[in-house]
Amino acid sequence: MRNNHAAIFRRSLLLMFAAVLLSACLFGGCSTEDAAIVRQGMPLAELKEAADKIGFPCVVKPLMSSSGKGQSLVKSADELEHAWEYGCNGSRGDIRELIIEEFIKFDSEITLLTVTQKNGPTLFCPPIGHVQKGGDYRESFQPAHIDPAHLKEAEKMAEKVTRALTGAGLWGVEFFLSHDNGVYFSELSPRPHDTGMVTLAGTQNLNEFELHLRAVLGLPIPGIKQERIGASAVILSPIASQERPQYRGMEEVTKEEDTYLRIFGKPFTRVNRRMGVVLCYAPLGSDLDTLRDKAKRIAEKVEVF
Repeated sequence: MRNNHAAIFRRSLLLMFAAVLLSACLFGGCSTEDAAIVRQGMPLAELKEAADKIGFPCVVKPLMSSSGKGQSLVKSADELEHAWEYGCNGSRGDIRELIIEEFIKFDSEITLLTVTQKNGPTLFCPPIGHVQKGGDYRESFQPAHIDPAHLKEAEKMAEKVTRALTGAGLWGVEFFLSHDNGVYFSELSPRPHDTGMVTLAGTQNLNEFELHLRAVLGLPIPGIKQERIGASAVILSPIASQERPQYRGMEEVTKEEDTYLRIFGKPFTRVNRRMGVVLCYAPLGSDLDTLRDKAKRIAEKVEVF
């Protein structure tokens, strides 16, 4: 009985979570994006009906997933059945519900690390730019260039969504940026974020894990300050093996100035699994593009085998 109650409780939380996110997107002033939730067990006609209202191309994805798993870009009605099956199979946990959304054309993405406190105001880290490939983060950099008006709009949306969900801690709130249409809410992770690992390069007075710990424990956070610029680049596995991975080239990374190496310690590999990250930093005012290139160049020196 306890397990059943727990499952129902988790399901209720996730449905509430989805409702809050959709309401923030649809009614919070972040975009004109259309979205709907479709449930497994309902006829495929329900998905087709929602797609007809939203139009093509559209995006079909699980209500509960991560890193793009189960997500499809649907360009015509002929692709809906495959998107339905792929989305349900890519769902996490016992939730088998899909979100169908308007396809948004955007120019870049940012993560706005947002800190909610037990006894203090909501705080925001300087925006973090990032690049995604295959549904996964590949590099991040801080601070990302963003129009001040767009940043203020993103902060307003992040504060609204995290306040509605309640709780204290650090949230990874992601946004799409469009030069023509401004800011679109993308997604939210109620935890320290992978793109936020760039803060481990000392870009702020407190990194994302320190901020999360202080917020959860109710410790004061006097403020968040950008202290230097930073860039991160992931180390990917080219192989799939159940054997414990080994690494070659780490000594080459340690020769580099203003650079940190973090190996995640994962016990096995998959092709393109993220196994570690290289973090580079430079003084404020330095060229961020040059630093990004440096991080990617150094990350390529580490071989997983």
